[in-house]
Amino acid sequence: MSTRNIQVTLASRPVGWVKESDLKIVESDIPKPGPGQVLVRNLWLSLDPYMRGRMNDVRSYAESVKIGGVMVGGTVGEVVESNNPSFKSGDHVLGYYGWQLYGISDGRELQKVDSKAAPLSAYLGVLGMPGLTAWFGLIDIGAPKAGETGVVSAAAGAVGSVVGQIAKIKGCRAVGIAGGKAKCDHVVKDLGFDACVDYKAGNLAGDLSAATPKGIDIYFENVGGDVLEAVAMRLNPFARIPLCGLISQYNEVRPRGLNNLVLLLINRVKLQGFIVSDYMDRAAPALAELSKWVAEGKIKYRETIAEGIENAPRAFIGMLKGANVGKQLVKLA
Repeated sequence: MSTRNIQVTLASRPVGWVKESDLKIVESDIPKPGPGQVLVRNLWLSLDPYMRGRMNDVRSYAESVKIGGVMVGGTVGEVVESNNPSFKSGDHVLGYYGWQLYGISDGRELQKVDSKAAPLSAYLGVLGMPGLTAWFGLIDIGAPKAGETGVVSAAAGAVGSVVGQIAKIKGCRAVGIAGGKAKCDHVVKDLGFDACVDYKAGNLAGDLSAATPKGIDIYFENVGGDVLEAVAMRLNPFARIPLCGLISQYNEVRPRGLNNLVLLLINRVKLQGFIVSDYMDRAAPALAELSKWVAEGKIKYRETIAEGIENAPRAFIGMLKGANVGKQLVKLA
């Protein structure tokens, strides 16, 4: 166990692609909990695409990380000292302590998790924010109906992999879009999608057309750019697009929009951006259903794990470049 609190802070705001030099590893004393507080030793750190946006000093749905501030992020950890009657030493908790080994909390934002019901890491992935993002985006906005065709980009990632499997559960044809043959093989053979289009193969439009012979009714958007352009050409009338992310744009100095916006008008397409935090009042029933599907083997998941907080910056950059399969995590202890 570390005798110091190691943190990763924002050293400078990235211009274009994030560089390791934009982040700085610092050490400080382990904080002491005050009255009503708990000290948590973080065991797992979640790395997610939204963090790239928090590095920019722009107006958004959440506050930007300040220069010198600890990078934000979900964590699962163990209570090591408690002055709060709701928590005791040894409790495992889901929190939002960011890129550091220890965190202090008054307990209001902490959620106890059961390591016997699922691996602790799963509470940052399929049974955490990514799983909820997939569930609410597809169910609430995508509104899948049996017999429809659902397409999801970044299909081998933490969110996209769950989206396609839920679509299958709901009776849809599930088509993924991913980068590289290995990822596409995983999406079809391991996750059970009906097809997966490799956008790196050089024939995105043709391969997508072959994989969606009846057009596209739901497109769960994680990527943007050329992928969105190709999908727009295949949308059916009254298609739905849950807009979750645009990872291909996050490191662009001048992001571009959709050229074929007229197709959304002609086909009366519903496009709705969403943030999972808007739905947290309904998290319990969604997590109950996700947990049931995981237990039944209807939803499978994979994790890519970096060891040690000092490797978090490199793992984060790799995730933005698509190096991970499934949920990208950092094992802290």
